Amino acid sequence: MRFLIKTTIPTEAGNAAVRDGSIGEKAMRIIKEQKPEAVYFVEEGGQRTQYLVVNMDSANQLPSIAEPWWLTFGGTVEIHQAMTPEDLEQAGLEGIAKTWA
Repeated sequence: MRFLIKTTIPTEAGNAAVRDGSIGEKAMRIIKEQKPEAVYFVEEGGQRTQYLVVNMDSANQLPSIAEPWWLTFGGTVEIHQAMTPEDLEQAGLEGIAKTWA
């Protein structure tokens, strides 16, 4: 299953990592381990934020996604299951609408 992972790095932890030169190394180590399909770095709410698209086969993989961000940066992590257009086509919306509309 495909998931959209949003992580944020608190300002103080991010500033400390920028000052000591480790922010890129730390973030890239996590990203390489997680092997996302895509990664985007943005500012959101004044914080350094990363969006990753990750495939997971099982819920037991969630800690390996979230824990590195928490342990390394004290960041926040949001995990959302995501669908492709093909997934949406196969979701059976017509049947759901007939039952519930």
